[in-house]
Amino acid sequence: MEKSRIVEALGEEGLRLPALLNDALAANDRAKYLFTVLQVARGHADHPGGPAPELRAEREAAGLTAAGFDEVAALATRVGEDRYFMPGVERLCARLHAEVDAMLAPLQASGDEADGFDGRRARLAAQPWCGEDDQISAEQIASLTAGGREGADTVHRLVMDMHKALNGLQARIASEAIDGAHAYGMAQGDRALVAAFMRGVNRTAALKLDHPGLGTTATRSGAKLVIQNDIGTTEAHVLVVHVEGGRVTLTYTDVHMQRLLFFQSLFDAWRVDWQDTLSRTDRTMEDGVYHLCIGSYAAAGAAELEEYLAFLGSRLVFLIDWNRARKRLRLLLPKKDLMDLLKWTADNDHGHMAFLRAGGEQMIFDSLAFVSRAPASFGARLDDVLGRAAAVNFMRYVMRTCAQGLIGGRPEGLIRDEVRAELVSYFRSAQESVLDVAAEHAAFALEIASGIRDALVNAGTPSAGEAIARNAQRAKAWEHRADDLVNAARAQARHSERAQSYRDLIEVADDIVDELEEAAFHLALVPRDADGDSLCAALRPLAALAVESVQEYLKAVETARTLHRGSPREDTQDFLEAIHRIMTLERRSDEIHRAAKTLVPSRSGSYGALFGFIECAGNLEAAIDALMHTALHLRDAVLGELVVQ
Repeated sequence: MEKSRIVEALGEEGLRLPALLNDALAANDRAKYLFTVLQVARGHADHPGGPAPELRAEREAAGLTAAGFDEVAALATRVGEDRYFMPGVERLCARLHAEVDAMLAPLQASGDEADGFDGRRARLAAQPWCGEDDQISAEQIASLTAGGREGADTVHRLVMDMHKALNGLQARIASEAIDGAHAYGMAQGDRALVAAFMRGVNRTAALKLDHPGLGTTATRSGAKLVIQNDIGTTEAHVLVVHVEGGRVTLTYTDVHMQRLLFFQSLFDAWRVDWQDTLSRTDRTMEDGVYHLCIGSYAAAGAAELEEYLAFLGSRLVFLIDWNRARKRLRLLLPKKDLMDLLKWTADNDHGHMAFLRAGGEQMIFDSLAFVSRAPASFGARLDDVLGRAAAVNFMRYVMRTCAQGLIGGRPEGLIRDEVRAELVSYFRSAQESVLDVAAEHAAFALEIASGIRDALVNAGTPSAGEAIARNAQRAKAWEHRADDLVNAARAQARHSERAQSYRDLIEVADDIVDELEEAAFHLALVPRDADGDSLCAALRPLAALAVESVQEYLKAVETARTLHRGSPREDTQDFLEAIHRIMTLERRSDEIHRAAKTLVPSRSGSYGALFGFIECAGNLEAAIDALMHTALHLRDAVLGELVVQ
């Protein structure tokens, strides 16, 4: 009855009777289900031991998706000669009262045999339909469910008689059906406008799948054509459209303000003049309040008028279960991104219902667990895992694939596999992005190592001191920029086990840059005299090895960016040769470092004069050692990835 109350509250008397009639016919289906529950419950209690009765088909045929009153039948037991205990039967009887009243309402509004039905309803309600404490007698069950023409009146007989009267009432007031809309009293030109509206409704209606809703009624009220659509099953969720001349005025009511604002946003490309939104109180509605907005559109001609009505009708499907989709998506994306996504799915005629049907957010979490080989961190959103832009792009793919797949008849399992496969490519992209950062990080290491080598080569020139100091400053700046890259890699690989191995790679590689920057600093402390020049000469082989090692590491990283299962054997061989070349260079660096250290005891002078040389040599050897550890880490990450692909 909520829909008809809203129509009445909006002052649409011309639509009130059709709305009541639609409610009454739906109530008839629900009443039949309740009669079936009582009859099955009695049979189950009289013959216990059999399987629990299955009433799902009857319940869903009555438009009830929740468990309803199935448990009344499943748990019914006999507690006396003619008495039964049925948990929930008192609620069932109260619901049956409400359904009978809903069927009576349009007959009362039309005056069609209302007196006769009113009297029968009062006489039947004079006696309790069930007992207290969820007990009911065999006599009470019979007075409710018996449908024969012999004997006393029953509730079932009243329902059948009212149903017949309702069908007659519908036949008298429904002059025609226009592409699925129930039309009453159409004037010349109205049919084309109703057909235009229904063209839009029917174009996108498949996106609601089997969800109820989008029932449309149209009538002529004075100078106006009035079109009403009940959208979905949510109470107070109604659209009423007035068409007068070339002006279309829509009145939209909703219990969710966010959905109302979303609805308005769908008309950004049209010149709709929206009045201020009003909030009204109705204690029968969710939270006791519903919101109302009015939008007007003036069409330039008949063709534009029909085009606008078709567009308006096509947008309604995107309001069904919108709030449920919003709640699911907020577990995956930030608020702004999820709102933009919902609008994108509507603007592109994909919608969100298929996403919900295919598994919603759980489908995404299951895919993440599969691809990353670990459960997603509690509270982590998709943008934490992939990054914001990638998460939005991936969810667009998901919404589009679910809609096109389910509408096209593809199995839900296949759609979930397609989503999982797409996520694999995003994770691989994340790994490639981290390797891009690794390559850039290695380039900074090469710049610092090359600067040290060149400074040592020119150590005997007059301007050597100034060049070495300048190189130390540049090395410090490059080291800071390399640290920024490490932080970027951490952000890109967050919550991804596969990408984490590459993130760890850069964290290990950061020791290379740190040691090289220290080497550049300590080189500036080596004295600028003949003795210092000889010390610099002893450092040149180590610096050359450092440059060669970094070059091999950079080559390995660049090769790893394109390696995958099925890559040419030559690419894998180049990658492994670069790794083993670094290991060989590390062993040579140990020998050269020891040779350099043997120079210290033979030198005269204070320890301070030798400090820069000793520390620089140690830093260069440590950098080469870190290069070997990093190369081995890279090898393990790449080979491990090739195995699991």
